[in-house]
Amino acid sequence: MPTITMKQDNLNDRNGEFVQAPLRTPVFLNSVPKSGTHLIRNIMRMFVPVEQQYHETFIQIPNLRGHAAKVFHPAKPMLSWGHLLFSDESVMATRTARRILLVRDPYTWVLARARFFVSENFEAGLEHLKGPQISPEALLNMMIFGIHTKAPPMLDIYQFNAAAWIGTGTVVYQYEEIVRQLKSIDSPEAEAFFAKLLDDCGIEKPADWKQRVLIGSDRKQSATARENLSVDDDRIPAVLPDIQKRLVDVAMPGMRALLGYRD
Repeated sequence: MPTITMKQDNLNDRNGEFVQAPLRTPVFLNSVPKSGTHLIRNIMRMFVPVEQQYHETFIQIPNLRGHAAKVFHPAKPMLSWGHLLFSDESVMATRTARRILLVRDPYTWVLARARFFVSENFEAGLEHLKGPQISPEALLNMMIFGIHTKAPPMLDIYQFNAAAWIGTGTVVYQYEEIVRQLKSIDSPEAEAFFAKLLDDCGIEKPADWKQRVLIGSDRKQSATARENLSVDDDRIPAVLPDIQKRLVDVAMPGMRALLGYRD
């Protein structure tokens, strides 16, 4: 399994600054890896008592059986998070929980995945990707089509971590929409947006919702925010080149449209 190094945050302490209402139903924040998992997780952590937050691990298929009873028991509601691909086991395990799914535009996801792979925070026997032997174009193509026996293609990730959950009662949110609403946090639209997110999680919007959202969304608290990764590599462009956009469309025809992304 890859080794991921992350810094600690102080959100458990900040949580105590607010009156917290008990969570009444299990809530599972699922996401496509590298799609803003820490952003939505940290925001929601400000609305749930710390003792009802499951910090032991990210929920994934390999560890699901060992943790499902702890996080999805309706009599002991917990807020949990992870990268849980769609399967018979995952559907059964999460059937009692409110499921939120966070996705990201595949075009920017390729760049985020590439930055993470070449960062010092990620160790998976792929250190050679961090050297000059691999061109930026080749690196981006590996993020799109995968690396044989070493890293899955993005099609597999998006099919099983995103597309297959659609239409099953799972509520889908876009990373970009959360970021957009944060930039206009004082607007009625932002208030309505976060009120809906909270309602989808079974949480009533408190009067101090804005302060909680701003604390939780502070990028300094996110271990995997772009500026908090140790990346000594300027090969990765700020915008995905047109040819790689076309390759994404070839690799996953119709996926961007399914997830609500349109040029």
